[in-house]
Amino acid sequence: MNIADIYGKFDQIGSLVFATVDKGIPQTRIAHLFAFDEDGLYFRTMVTKAFYKQLNETGMVSICGMYPTTRIRHDDEGMPIFEPGYTIRATGEVREIPFETLKAKAGQNEMFTLGVKDIERYPAMTTFCLHRAWGEVYDFDFEMAHRSHKLERTRFCFGGQKMPFQGMRITEACIGCGACLEACSFKAIGRDGESCVIDPSRCDVCGDCYTVCPVDAVEIVIEDTLEQGAA
Repeated sequence: MNIADIYGKFDQIGSLVFATVDKGIPQTRIAHLFAFDEDGLYFRTMVTKAFYKQLNETGMVSICGMYPTTRIRHDDEGMPIFEPGYTIRATGEVREIPFETLKAKAGQNEMFTLGVKDIERYPAMTTFCLHRAWGEVYDFDFEMAHRSHKLERTRFCFGGQKMPFQGMRITEACIGCGACLEACSFKAIGRDGESCVIDPSRCDVCGDCYTVCPVDAVEIVIEDTLEQGAA
């Protein structure tokens, strides 16, 4: 995914959750992205808000949202039903953008004009750019209404950020018994010769494979680096 694709997914949602940390305590609020360019994704806040203080102190933010609805239906047995859609999240480094820089960008890209007008109306407002980040689009169809599997993950990174991997992985200890393959309702496990392998783009990290493996060949990956990329 390039930066335009990433922005498009966020923009289609509109209102997003922005998370920061203040003295070790998670903090969230609703905001939105208003522009993008080759330098990153842009959003605004007021210098008078705690959000501004947290962004400057940590230099970090995490953003997420869900499309097309956050509502959940339930079947006759009370089990949740999610309409097909996607979630998207991005985590990374932010920097404050001077007003003169914002005006220069608006002169070349009309998308930034809103930010300029807003700051002219509310002088305490300022702009931040998420310039180095990683994330993923989690495209779900749990009832398999439109495809033969439940999930498609697309991971992305930009600004030179390395892409961390968290999930499940089958090690060389695999004996090829197929217990994990049968247990996986996400159809994320296949065979590579006599061994089983997990396709991370389809894996929900539900743990079913982990709980049934008779030789403990499924490991939980807390953090590993897959690749480095830029939008």
